[in-house]
Amino acid sequence: MYRIGKEEIEALARVIESRDLFKINSGACEVLNFEAELCEKLGVKHSILMTSGKAALISGLVGMGVGPGDEVIVPAYTYIATAIAVTAVGAIPVIADIDESLTLDPADFERKITKYTKAVIPVHIQGFPCDMDKINEIAKKHGVYVLEDACQSVGGSYKGKRLGTVGDAGAFSFNYYKVITSGEGGALMTDCREIFERALIYHDSSAIAYFGNQLESFTTEQFCGNEFRVSEFTGAIMRAQLKKLDSILYDLRRNKAYLLDKLSGKYNFIHSNDILGDCGTTLAFWFDTEAEAVEFKRKADTAGYPGTRPIDTGKHVYTNWTPIMNKKGAFHPAFDPFKMEANKDLNHNYTPDMCEKSLEYLKRAVYIMIDPDMDERGLDRIVDALK
Repeated sequence: MYRIGKEEIEALARVIESRDLFKINSGACEVLNFEAELCEKLGVKHSILMTSGKAALISGLVGMGVGPGDEVIVPAYTYIATAIAVTAVGAIPVIADIDESLTLDPADFERKITKYTKAVIPVHIQGFPCDMDKINEIAKKHGVYVLEDACQSVGGSYKGKRLGTVGDAGAFSFNYYKVITSGEGGALMTDCREIFERALIYHDSSAIAYFGNQLESFTTEQFCGNEFRVSEFTGAIMRAQLKKLDSILYDLRRNKAYLLDKLSGKYNFIHSNDILGDCGTTLAFWFDTEAEAVEFKRKADTAGYPGTRPIDTGKHVYTNWTPIMNKKGAFHPAFDPFKMEANKDLNHNYTPDMCEKSLEYLKRAVYIMIDPDMDERGLDRIVDALK
């Protein structure tokens, strides 16, 4: 969370005073208006505000028709929710290496494609854009859907196009740790009407046909799904937050560019697929060896600017995805994709060392987080300390 205050308080008060707390109403329609404003901001046709980024990923996969018998390729470095979203629809996550940008390696993505591959989820981790040109090219060649996980990259872009809108669909997260936030929340974006209709029905299947005209002009038949609907409180906060998005990104990017410029002669940084589109949340140092990374982190911590090695970020590294690595895809075995007959020939031969290249890269990087509200004097203190 970067900036939250009186505008969000006023937005919540507006909802309380209206007494229209449910998303379908004849008043301010905060949720529906946020969705329209998000579409305008992103230049995308459809968006759905829901409970989390994981909910958005699951709904997106449903919209793409992913299910038992399908493989979905995910990177070795992403929050566990990306992989769990795949198992939630009965499919199998296939884990691919990252490259020196710390995002999905297009070459390994292509190597992991089989006749069972239905989709790929490139993850714009820490605000770092994936190589979407290569990923989209490979996906198109093999008939694979592209579902962008932009949960940590809200507002970022790739070659001028907003992250989450470059593939067939994209997911945002609005939880406490994201660029803009409502505490918890997420959104799915797509230009594809079919994906949108299926995802909308799935995300609120028990209520979608009974409130308002949400299914007007739909051609998709209703089916049973889940309930990821949010209240007007979430919509109101997100409308206020969305207005702050570009200014937050501008200040993050300005501060990151300043630090990169001042430290470029002293340090190396991870490769970027689009430095201008990078969200600017994270300064990622790159070292030749793990020992150098460990020593840098120690000194940065001592200097009062704590560093984080991505290898130490727990559930963001595939080796720590306990229920995935142990093939516990659901509590009831009949719902467990790892036990489904349709998935018996799929690639779920997980081992701790299957993506050694990824582990090596994660050991050699160190992050220092960037504050959009830091002034030049504060930035110079960081520079002096790190030099």
